[in-house]
Amino acid sequence: MATYLDESLAKLEWFEGSIPWMYLDTRGNVTVGVGLLLADAPAACKLPFVAGSRPATELEITAEFDRVHAMPMGRPAVFYRGQGALELEKQEIDALLRTVVLGFEGELRAKLTGYDGFPDSVKLALLDMAYNLGPLALINGYPTLIAAAEAGNWARAASNSFRHGPGSARNQWTRQMFQHNVIDAVSAVGDGGVKRFAYGLVGMGAAAVDWFHGDR
Repeated sequence: MATYLDESLAKLEWFEGSIPWMYLDTRGNVTVGVGLLLADAPAACKLPFVAGSRPATELEITAEFDRVHAMPMGRPAVFYRGQGALELEKQEIDALLRTVVLGFEGELRAKLTGYDGFPDSVKLALLDMAYNLGPLALINGYPTLIAAAEAGNWARAASNSFRHGPGSARNQWTRQMFQHNVIDAVSAVGDGGVKRFAYGLVGMGAAAVDWFHGDR
């Protein structure tokens, strides 16, 4: 049975893509795998890139980093794949993603009161935001959302989860992960209470509206 962490890894790969060679992201950062930013050539040299069937040397990795870094930004990932480009194997990409996400979750657990008791869908939303923004940027840049999460106010957390940069589908998914728990809470209320609560929700997504109408 898949855990929320398994779901998080799969969703991150869905949103970010999985590119085995170095490329430039939309901000001009050298990136590899599932949206992993490489700050500099030494950071790239720490990863097990391969050249065909053999491990790449540090000189080769540095040269590839410099080549990609000098290219124009804003192109599809395949644009940056040169002939004989160095690559990471799929199992290395998956292991790296898991390691990074576990590290980010550790930071969230240390900073957010009650994190381990949060519903799985809230953890999914927070992990996606942490991976996209960085844990500290999430914690320091979204104080209203963090306070709402610690208070268990999922509707308020949802309404403060918008990010500039990710597409609308990703923002909507994150919002719905928080809202899912609002719906779960409402389901325990009687019909009259459900109606009163529903009218008080602002900006509820289509999936949630369908829930109130019985389309589930």
